[in-house]
Amino acid sequence: MSSFVAFDSIAVIAIAGMALATLLTRVGGFWLMSYVTLSPRLERFLRHTAGGVLVAIVVAAAMKGDPAMWAGLAAAIAAMLLLRKSMTAILIGMALAIGIRFLIAP
Repeated sequence: MSSFVAFDSIAVIAIAGMALATLLTRVGGFWLMSYVTLSPRLERFLRHTAGGVLVAIVVAAAMKGDPAMWAGLAAAIAAMLLLRKSMTAILIGMALAIGIRFLIAP
């Protein structure tokens, strides 16, 4: 009987290790933060950290992007400035980039 999926034991161990590291990081972060008193300054920092990470990822990708990515990024920025809704802006930018790639792709 043949198997549809072949498992590489090294890959399975690596994936399990990464999952464990992710779990420990998240649980450990919550545990450590239970001992920290949140000052207004720290709360502002934590609230804006996710946005900073998102901007870093987008800028890194945009530096090697194609015209479709640049158009999507411009649309996302415009949507964010107009709507002030980050997820909606991201979806608009992605939809435009995907649409351009779909229309231009051979």
